[in-house]
Amino acid sequence: MTATQRRGRRIMMTPGELDEFLATQRTCRVATVSAGGAPHVSALWFAWDGTSLWLYSVVRSRRWADLRRDPRVAVVVDTGEEYGELRGAELIGTVEFVGEAPRTGELCADLDLPETLFARKHFGLEEMPHDGRHAWVRLTPEKIVSWDFRKLGPARPAPR
Repeated sequence: MTATQRRGRRIMMTPGELDEFLATQRTCRVATVSAGGAPHVSALWFAWDGTSLWLYSVVRSRRWADLRRDPRVAVVVDTGEEYGELRGAELIGTVEFVGEAPRTGELCADLDLPETLFARKHFGLEEMPHDGRHAWVRLTPEKIVSWDFRKLGPARPAPR
């Protein structure tokens, strides 16, 4: 095992830390594969239910078209400005489309929790407003890599 791997284990978030982090952060970066094979990365709001990351995407977007064609995705959620403040997680897997597209509010029990979480987190509302332009994608990650550089201790000055 290399020093990088040991260090990676030392700075990874515990399951509780990861849940709290994903529940409170607002924006993620979603990486998809475009038709020609080129990567495409876009920022998006999300909700975390403790098991899955829920993405509310415009259905007439390049991201949506990419995911319809190839549902594999990598998502990064991160925060911090200084080196010793950096925290984040990368979630990798295959998405599922849930509910009607675009979403107009039809009853869908699978969306009750994510819509409540999303509405509270991003709009300060108890019910999700539907605009007929967005729809839901669920990522239940197959792999999660996390980091919290605050676990390294006090920040050291950069070498000169």
